[in-house]
Amino acid sequence: MLWSRRLVLGGLIVAAPVAAARAADGYAIIPEKIGDGIWMVHGADAPILFANGGAIANIAIVDTPAGTVLVDCGPSLRYATALKAVAEKLTGKPVIRVFLTHLHPDHGLGIAAFDPAIVAALPETIAALSRDARGFSDAMYRMLGDWMRGTELALPGLPIDGDGEDFGGRRLGLLKLGGHSSGDLALIDQATGVLIAGDLVFHNRAASTPTADIERWRTSLAALAALPHKGLIPGHGAFDPSGRDAIAQTRDWLGWLEEVLTAAVADGLDMVDAGNIAIPERFASLAAARYELQRSVSHLYPALEARLLPRVDTPEG
Repeated sequence: MLWSRRLVLGGLIVAAPVAAARAADGYAIIPEKIGDGIWMVHGADAPILFANGGAIANIAIVDTPAGTVLVDCGPSLRYATALKAVAEKLTGKPVIRVFLTHLHPDHGLGIAAFDPAIVAALPETIAALSRDARGFSDAMYRMLGDWMRGTELALPGLPIDGDGEDFGGRRLGLLKLGGHSSGDLALIDQATGVLIAGDLVFHNRAASTPTADIERWRTSLAALAALPHKGLIPGHGAFDPSGRDAIAQTRDWLGWLEEVLTAAVADGLDMVDAGNIAIPERFASLAAARYELQRSVSHLYPALEARLLPRVDTPEG
């Protein structure tokens, strides 16, 4: 299998090949109840590693009168198959819908375990997966080896074009946003008021930026903050019972990141030095802070340099 040059050089995937390794143990999928008929499976607060099988994204399980609904489904066929069994045992009902919040592989390569006709995503996400899914799959096989066994590429079969879906009287509002990626889906469970934010929001974990548009991301965070809700499931990190702290924390990290990297370019720092900038004390408790800062340098620095540093080999005007 070949790594996609675009993914590797862009910092989307960072790890050493482990294709020969075997995953001896299965995934531990432990739903945490956070409201009436809604659970969160808390992913590992770490980078994608063989040790965690790539299971780093949070998953939501919603019990509706019509059946079980999943929001995201993990990195592999093996994970999603186990998730489906756990969710259906929990609710006593079959999975009838899987919502994919965005394109990144830790959230959605598991759709191979489901009929594409029940998997829903924004059109922008489906388009991005059509372009990038092969590279994601190749890289994940390289990193995770036997964890990925049997995982085939699949695309969501149900483009989202409305603002909500009703499941036998339990309605999930659908919010079409972006910034973490070209298309970011957030959902709100009308029965409990819980907001399922996908990777637009990180909580006590530094945000990742492989496909980020920071300005658009901030606009989406403002929209989420203005939305009445009670409790928030972030894409990564702990459940936020306040529904507000995680949004503010993500917004603060992104603002600092843009400010400090802009200053680093202006000061002439190279990418290595920029990745070693001191991280403020208020972010000291964020998981993966240094790791994500260094990744963000690889993601954001070239465009900042192109914008802020004039070329000397072209005439003025």
